Amino acid sequence: MPAQSPILGVYLSATADLDALYGAALRQCASDVLLRRPDQIDRPEDVRFAICWEPGEGAFAPYPNLELAMSVAAGVDALLAHPGLPGAAVVARVRDPHQAELMAGYAVHEVLHYERGFAEMARNAAKARWLPLRMRAPGSVQVAVLGHGTMGRAVVTGLRAVGFSVRVACRGEPAERLPGVSYLSGPGAVARAAEGAQYLVNVLPLTAETVNVLDAALFARLAPAASLVQIGRGEHLVETDLEAALDSGQLAAATLDVFREEPLPPEHRFWQDARLRITPHVASDSLPEVVAEQVVETARALRDGRPMSCAVDRVRGY
Repeated sequence: MPAQSPILGVYLSATADLDALYGAALRQCASDVLLRRPDQIDRPEDVRFAICWEPGEGAFAPYPNLELAMSVAAGVDALLAHPGLPGAAVVARVRDPHQAELMAGYAVHEVLHYERGFAEMARNAAKARWLPLRMRAPGSVQVAVLGHGTMGRAVVTGLRAVGFSVRVACRGEPAERLPGVSYLSGPGAVARAAEGAQYLVNVLPLTAETVNVLDAALFARLAPAASLVQIGRGEHLVETDLEAALDSGQLAAATLDVFREEPLPPEHRFWQDARLRITPHVASDSLPEVVAEQVVETARALRDGRPMSCAVDRVRGY
């Protein structure tokens, strides 16, 4: 069989050294998929694809024949919104099952943190107080999960594995249903999923329909003193509505891993709010070897004219 011709790609990021993160794994994975930094590209017209993480404003302009832009993250909202993204380019993203497992572990950890009172027990331990807390059966606790893509399904599976009752808002009917899970789809699914829930876990993609979805109206549907786990996108959350819900007692606490501005500025008021648990966008991450495998497969599919399984629907946003 004759050797396949190489295909050339470029790393595009204004904030990360993608070659340092993924280059070794990519070079080990294949010799016919070549990736270079922009300053290593002699003939920009030969570049057919880009691997992206927060590309700069004019990042795409030098490459007139770019056919594919692939995000190393699960979300593609920022990439789709980039003003320089070629209109005809296919947009793809990494679909890392380990990333979904990491996300599920984070979500389950946070729900358990609140449900089992670990913060209160830590305060008691600091005062040498032996004070067991009351428990309730996990099945009596209602968790609403917003989103049922790769990440959402993993989160639902994890929550069910420790016994919680789960209600999930999906865009459409799920291909598979887990026992003990209520699936809601269509208009109003998000609001119906939240009704009376003690915990709300957001794993939605960012689209025109989901911007500001975490607002006062949605919080009002939850059980009093509910808790929020926000691991979707920063633009999902109306920050002033979150603070008002915390002040009124409608929400008792919230875990925030994503923000409208990242890194979260040191002067932001959230840092000083004891009702909030803040993490620096670490709910999950893509493993280098998985990124390499999927980049190589997607680039080869582009070169060979085959369907790209990692491609996203640019209209739907995922």
